[in-house]
Amino acid sequence: MFHVGPEDGPTVADALVRAGADPRAAQDGRVFVGRRRVKGPKEPVENGDVLEIAMPSAQVGAVHVLAQTDDLLAVEKPAGMPTIADHAGCAHALVAAAARSIGIDAARLHPTSRLDRDVSGVVVFALTKNAAERLTRARAAGTYDRRYVALATRTPDPKDGVWDAPIGRAKNPRLRAAHGRDAVPAESRYATCGVSPGGVALLAVAPATGRTHQIRVHASRAGTPLIGDAAYGGPTRVTLANGRVLEPRRVALHAARVVVPNARGEALVAISPVPVELTDLWSALGGLPAAWELATACPLP
Repeated sequence: MFHVGPEDGPTVADALVRAGADPRAAQDGRVFVGRRRVKGPKEPVENGDVLEIAMPSAQVGAVHVLAQTDDLLAVEKPAGMPTIADHAGCAHALVAAAARSIGIDAARLHPTSRLDRDVSGVVVFALTKNAAERLTRARAAGTYDRRYVALATRTPDPKDGVWDAPIGRAKNPRLRAAHGRDAVPAESRYATCGVSPGGVALLAVAPATGRTHQIRVHASRAGTPLIGDAAYGGPTRVTLANGRVLEPRRVALHAARVVVPNARGEALVAISPVPVELTDLWSALGGLPAAWELATACPLP
């Protein structure tokens, strides 16, 4: 941390020089005043401001492009990667990797939905303001369609239905809670597509709204938290019938398909195959492989 004094200059760049910090930190998105991310090196600072300068994270390579039009880009996000910049900057975030994949400036990409760091699957970026507005309208009209697959600790009751608890802020500012502070409406349709011999359920889920951590919060409230989701009560260790212990290093949630309207009003379909770490976990639990195909295609309530 660096406490800005009257002699430290009028801008973030000046303060970084006085602090002996990497002058690229502001441009990388690694400088914060309190909880607010600094937008750039020319942003003014005031006497008494406290700058937090995060260490850089390693730049990641390109990601797999699933679909692309003149104004939309759909890519495959791996688990463990943030969608947008975090405290460690933007070089390791999906938005930067997606931009590198098609050779454009990351500032041109606007995520139309976000996946949590430990969730994988399809993320659609708008390349223009008009595209971003079109997909915002599509959300409101119910034509921004998303299909997730998940492994939950048990079968929900009822096994198919709708979760509609409103979601707000939890006591921990990084988390959310059903009926939490400043709660807003949230709706997730779901179906049980398979159950392992030990009772783990393979779910298909389609969120009608886009609240932070929505599926994870709804599943937890229903008494069936997701495998690997410690933040919301899910187990991080799974013991098989033969005594073998598995330790998933991610949340067992994957955005398998997204359908959005393109500029001509036609459907742009982006499909991300279920990652091997989830299919292998399901198989190790004794689940039938055919359940994945059902989960990605079955009608929901």
